[in-house]
Amino acid sequence: MNSGDWRLARERLRGLLATALLVALTLLAPLAEATAAPAQPPRDRLVLGLPLEPPNLDPTSGAAAAVDEVVYANVFEGLTRLTQTGVVAPALAESWEAAPDGLTWTFHLRRGVTFSDGSPFDASVAKFSLDRITAEGSTNAQKALFAPIQSVEVVNPATIRIRLSRPMATLPYVLAWGDAVMVSPNSAAANAVTPVGTGPFKLQSWQRGSQLTLVRRDGYWGTPPRLSTVIFRFISDPTAAFAAVSAGDVDAFPNYPAPENVAQFRRDPRFRVVVGASEGKVILGINNTKAPFNDVRVRRALSYAIDRDALIQGAMFGFGQPIGSHYSRQAPGYVDLTGAYPHDVAKARQLLAEAGYSNGIDATLRLPPRPYARRSGEVLASQLAQAGIRVKIENLEWAQWLDQVFKRRQFDLTIVEHVEPMDYDIYGRKDYYFGYDSPAFDALLTQVQSAPDEPTRLRLLGDLQRRIADDAVNGFLFQSSRIGVWKADLNGLWINGPIAANDVTGAYWAGADVTSSASAKRTGDGPPWGWISLIAGAALLAFVAWRFGAAWLLKKLGGHALTLLAATVVIFLLLQVVPGDPASYMMGLNASPESIAALRQQMGLEGSGLERYFAWLGDLLSGQFGTSYTYQVPVGGLIAERLAVSAPLALMATFLSLAVALPIGVMAASRRGTAVDTGLIGVTQVGVALPNFWIAMLLILLFSVNLGWFSAGGFPGWSAGFWPAFKALILPAVALAAPQAAILARVLRTALLDTMNEDYVRTARAKGLSVNQALWRHALRNAWIPVLTILGLQFPFLLAGGIIIENVFSLPGLGRLVFQAITQRDLIVVQSVVVVLVFAVVLVSFLIDLAYLFADPRLRGRRT
Repeated sequence: MNSGDWRLARERLRGLLATALLVALTLLAPLAEATAAPAQPPRDRLVLGLPLEPPNLDPTSGAAAAVDEVVYANVFEGLTRLTQTGVVAPALAESWEAAPDGLTWTFHLRRGVTFSDGSPFDASVAKFSLDRITAEGSTNAQKALFAPIQSVEVVNPATIRIRLSRPMATLPYVLAWGDAVMVSPNSAAANAVTPVGTGPFKLQSWQRGSQLTLVRRDGYWGTPPRLSTVIFRFISDPTAAFAAVSAGDVDAFPNYPAPENVAQFRRDPRFRVVVGASEGKVILGINNTKAPFNDVRVRRALSYAIDRDALIQGAMFGFGQPIGSHYSRQAPGYVDLTGAYPHDVAKARQLLAEAGYSNGIDATLRLPPRPYARRSGEVLASQLAQAGIRVKIENLEWAQWLDQVFKRRQFDLTIVEHVEPMDYDIYGRKDYYFGYDSPAFDALLTQVQSAPDEPTRLRLLGDLQRRIADDAVNGFLFQSSRIGVWKADLNGLWINGPIAANDVTGAYWAGADVTSSASAKRTGDGPPWGWISLIAGAALLAFVAWRFGAAWLLKKLGGHALTLLAATVVIFLLLQVVPGDPASYMMGLNASPESIAALRQQMGLEGSGLERYFAWLGDLLSGQFGTSYTYQVPVGGLIAERLAVSAPLALMATFLSLAVALPIGVMAASRRGTAVDTGLIGVTQVGVALPNFWIAMLLILLFSVNLGWFSAGGFPGWSAGFWPAFKALILPAVALAAPQAAILARVLRTALLDTMNEDYVRTARAKGLSVNQALWRHALRNAWIPVLTILGLQFPFLLAGGIIIENVFSLPGLGRLVFQAITQRDLIVVQSVVVVLVFAVVLVSFLIDLAYLFADPRLRGRRT
């Protein structure tokens, strides 16, 4: 290589390095400034991590526990409330009393209470709220529980009288559930999206898939909370939860999902680990209607084969308490029946032999996706095998489990956690999934429900627990522990969980100013991406029509439009055969068939397929894409929210991969066969081989947990400012770009070497150009064709195929949206997202076609 070649190469390399340095300084300058003077977090602000995001925010419609975990006591209040010890306390009712016959209850309401929208709360509102629960067409999951309410009378503005069809000693208790909170007639219909309650907080924003923000409201009737802002961050992945807590991105995780990491937090003085009781009762569900499990001897054999202590240690790392019936240990009237079936393999084999199964039995254990079920299933399969019960494990999605196990009873055994308090009444439902039918139990249940006083009721509850255990209806495994991990100076959070709730009304930071009034402020609405995209698209089409002709453009657009139309038909037809009912998913385990049917009617799921297709197609053309079954908002808005994360992330990853691949590919091709070429090829092989999620976890451990430069996950939204949002995407973009850069570098190197052997390049070399000059002036431009092809294939993948990266970093992107929608059977969201992805593929293909024309002039004369 002559001196001119070296000078040219050095100049180009110097230019690349200068550009890279400028970009690095631009990105790292704000980071260095933030690292040098870290701001202390506000002492009236709390960030809570939750493993599940609520599908909506109306606790009176649907039975998702995640709804109460956000809004119970914080946004909505009932006539009564539960303390963290499970005691019934006054809330919107100051006091109450029952008539001697137990058929009439009188509740005295607080005066001067208002909803967050300013509307008043009085007896007429209380009547409306209670009547709404039992009304025809109600979608309240606990409608059957409130069936004894015969009428609600307004005595005066501060008094209501509830008349019952039978005595119901538990009325104050069930009125404390989230299903019975008070709602305003003015806003009840919209509570799923914009909740309006009497609680001390109100909704500020909900970035679906990422976080939800509550702010303290003015005019609350009770003691104002010390916190002004509470942010609930939704982190489903246990590894991501560990990283978020370790990095300080969340202040507390009240229901921490990774018990295997708890010991590490206990050794860290920054954190406090608390273990409380929950209402979660984990059972080995048994299909009582199916042989051989319709024989009580076989069911008892299962119970004897289970070693509960070993199960709790092996599956739950010691977090849990054994139970002997379907009843939580802290509930009034609890009877310890854990000794009814001690671990006895010989006894289990004996009972199987007596039932006629001396050679054992074969069974299928169908498991929902939660970690407790999967881990417990593996341990139980080993224990049951020792007694001759050979179990085959089948792992299901949650929607599959609801459809096949819960709804259709297509199972032998299953493992599931029942989180509702005092839900023993499900054993009296003949249509329930485990199929228990006992006149003796039904008689006991009737006596419990009509007990004249509390002592009698508690005695009957003990008899009820014994009946369930004696019939070995299910294998009663353990009561889940509520594991909380939070910062050491945080106080006032619930330790126990008498219901699925996170009451933050009493939470505070040690040493914080109680009178602080700081509140979260939005710094803007972010860039107007819709208008920017529309203007850019129109400008592009105008330029293409001018440059290549309107006829060519119309032909291309017509073909792409037909492709999209065909895709809508195929997508719709394919998703109609997917099993699973979104209404069943939303209503939960305790919902009555009547409530589920009412919700299906409300969601428009009863029409014919043709009607639903054309309705959806009309919504597509209008840009609304229909209404989400789960979130109950326009799908178009959901997709726009997620594209605001996924599109910039995909673009950042694309530019990063190009910035890395270009110098590597060019340098390797220009030094073919040298040590530099070999080393660079080795680097790209490593880049291709390393999974991007593994790279992501390494980046989190280094830059988030150890150095604290970046958050471990989450997305603040573009409304928080450009730099915070951009910064949140840097590590995910690097993790996504690394494998893609390696692939592009290898493709570019191969294309350059092939192009260097073309006649026109050899001619240029014969005229005196050096290898580097020929490569930069002639070969590089023409070698872009295969690189552009790979880019066209990569971008749609980066747009939605980065679901693993989105999950690791808890990003509310398009990939996570479609995954959640599939899990929840929110088919209209799945359909619409897939159409958007097809559109992205078509759009990228169109842009790549244009890029071909600019990259290779020879194609311009024969465009078709």
